Amino acid sequence: MKLGNIEINSTSPVFIIAELSANHNGSLETALETIRAAKRAGADCIKLQTYTADTMTIDCDKDDFIIKGTIWDGQNLHKLYQEAYTPWEWHKELFRVAEEEGLVCFSSPFDKTAVDFLEELNVPAYKIASFEITDIPLIEYVASKGKPVIISTGISEQPDIELALEACKRMGNENIALLKCTSSYPAPINEANMCMVKDLAERYNVISGLSDHTMGATVPIVATCFGARIIEKHFILDRAIGGPDASFSMNEEEFSEMVKAVREAESAIGVVNYALTEKQAKGKDFSRSLYVVENIKAGDIITEKNIRSIRPGFGMHPKFYKEILGKKVLVDLEKGDSIRHEQISQ
Repeated sequence: MKLGNIEINSTSPVFIIAELSANHNGSLETALETIRAAKRAGADCIKLQTYTADTMTIDCDKDDFIIKGTIWDGQNLHKLYQEAYTPWEWHKELFRVAEEEGLVCFSSPFDKTAVDFLEELNVPAYKIASFEITDIPLIEYVASKGKPVIISTGISEQPDIELALEACKRMGNENIALLKCTSSYPAPINEANMCMVKDLAERYNVISGLSDHTMGATVPIVATCFGARIIEKHFILDRAIGGPDASFSMNEEEFSEMVKAVREAESAIGVVNYALTEKQAKGKDFSRSLYVVENIKAGDIITEKNIRSIRPGFGMHPKFYKEILGKKVLVDLEKGDSIRHEQISQ
């Protein structure tokens, strides 16, 4: 999978996405400064959301359209999206500044008109939000554009994931990533289930990663250790500016610390390699080996009393200890001499 000019595969560095979402709080200048801050914080990408309140839902006050059981309890869906949406007339400037900063920029569309609009901006990829994984016509339309499709799995069971993958493949698009996501805001760490990152990759033969709503860097670090190649976090200049997503978004300092931790985790994972580095090999000087611990005369018998396995490691390997017990030495040996095969009778 290639996102912008960045190749993503099983051995590439984690691709880190800063999610702008509603964190512009209605200000274009805030949105632009958030993009610049994301670059400073070490993000590879800034992601937008492309919808209007009317493409997301309808303006209706019936009970079904009143949010329950979330941090947005009691709010009307249409009014929430009217507050949270990123004006479409901003997109061109947001994309321009992202490119200027060296960030990949793409978006989550929520209907066909958003896809058509984003195609005009030549987006390098599309993100399907967790709550849209069941919108098979939308996924088919996105996939038909032939660009990478990144799908969050926050509300999905296996059949939902499989239907979404089948929709992409029907359109001839197998350039797919699946992100483990817990659709709670903020999400509790004990519901993160990061072992799913590895399972998604292996079960569906796709790039896998994390779309994270937990607080802090712990879950992204664990995701990295389970092979995540993409990590997405909500990003905000300052939670004090407020907004629908502020409470579960990272500020610049927190995001920077997360990026640093992820990069250190990547470095710590390393590769499967049983060979020692030069520095590690030098450590063998402090391993055990066979040494004379009491003076021995030529012709004397080697016993448990006059040789031992001790540090340092310049003598004979301890695996020969039992083999040489009871044999005669051919030369005089002093306490502190390492013992060698040629000094022992065969």
